[in-house]
Amino acid sequence: MIKNILWDFDGVILDSMPVREYGFRKIFEEYNIEYVEKLLEYHNKNGGLSRYVKIRYFFEEILKESIDDEKIQYFANNFSYIMKKELINRKYLIVDTMEFITQYYKKYNFHIVSGSDEKELQYLCKELEIEEYFISINGSPTPKNKLVKNLLLAYDYHQNETILIGDSINDYEASKINNLDFYGFNNTNLKELSKEYLSCYKRFYI
Repeated sequence: MIKNILWDFDGVILDSMPVREYGFRKIFEEYNIEYVEKLLEYHNKNGGLSRYVKIRYFFEEILKESIDDEKIQYFANNFSYIMKKELINRKYLIVDTMEFITQYYKKYNFHIVSGSDEKELQYLCKELEIEEYFISINGSPTPKNKLVKNLLLAYDYHQNETILIGDSINDYEASKINNLDFYGFNNTNLKELSKEYLSCYKRFYI
């Protein structure tokens, strides 16, 4: 019996991926467009990874340059400024997901586990007026698999009563590492990896 649902944020609760793609283009607008396109390809394949990982990947794997934590934080802060300005618009909320969350947040224990920056994520949820539906809102720089592990321990959740709903391979991997059932959403490439693939939330409704 499912009692606890861990939610990814981008692409599951908020249709934010196009805005985040714009953010990467903007913060790296002074760099060769071919290199930026390679980053965006990596970004789209790894939606669940944090911006800190993606920024480091851009420099170390694409540009073949070293980068220190201070410089990573500089780009991450610029990215966050763009996100906070744009993503507080409720038009980006995914209607099907929010209908289920608002109706059933008292029946299940809801938590957010995201690759997005934690402080930014908490800010967005407050501005979008959805923070009340979640017991906790968790994000990077802590890796998602550790966020999940920490939640299970902190709230003494049983793995067979807990699922993760996500739209990326990184969400699936975080579920697998923590022995949770994974429910794919908004990405048909995840159908074969999912315990159940959610084209809607009908299977949860009473």
